Amino acid sequence: MNLGFFIPYSQFRSMLHEMSDMTRFPELQLTFIESRILGCVLEKETTTPDYYPLTAKAIESACNQSSNRHPVTQLTTEDIEEGIQSLRRKDILIQVHISGSRVPKYEHQLPEILDLTSPEKAVLTILLLRSIQTAGEIKQRTDRMHPFTEVSQVEEILKGFIDYPYGPLVKELPAGGGRRVKTYGHLLGGEKGFESDPRFETNADPEPPLASDPSLEARLEALESKLSNLYKQLDIPEEETPEHPQS
Repeated sequence: MNLGFFIPYSQFRSMLHEMSDMTRFPELQLTFIESRILGCVLEKETTTPDYYPLTAKAIESACNQSSNRHPVTQLTTEDIEEGIQSLRRKDILIQVHISGSRVPKYEHQLPEILDLTSPEKAVLTILLLRSIQTAGEIKQRTDRMHPFTEVSQVEEILKGFIDYPYGPLVKELPAGGGRRVKTYGHLLGGEKGFESDPRFETNADPEPPLASDPSLEARLEALESKLSNLYKQLDIPEEETPEHPQS
């Protein structure tokens, strides 16, 4: 006798219909602020898991930090709240209540829309946080999330994003027009958002040395991680750390 799980055909057909109607990337489009928030949530889930899910204040701090961000922003609390609510409406973020926390927190639901391996998630995260980059820069900047041993591993993932069956998630820019090597940018904000990046312009100002120094970025991020661990060891509540000031 077959005692395996049985799904009635009518239910199975309904499930297939729901899956076919699911809005996916790149059809599902993000604004710049939504992209920055999603990138920060993905990053902190991996680099500071003890503080994940994140409060709105933590998301604001992550979005506006100077290390590993381009451009560096000064998004307001209102900007962040609007972006969070918009991502919730798109079923990308959900609000959760953690025991012992006095404020709600947020976590992403990206696997429901785009199922990624750890290396793929690291590459997409850094593209969301810094936009257009070379494969070599991506390899260096993803080290804390997923250490790649070869640039070719990053290039293979980028090719997979370009060939994504529901439409390209990444665009490759060939060398030329002020670019010495080919670069890559995400398309989750659409072709228009990608093309409007000021670094497409040949007369665009180069990034300041601080933003383009991967070793300095790594040291700053390592310091942030050590501080987070110190707060945890001292049993300082998250909302009372410098990144989470009490109102």
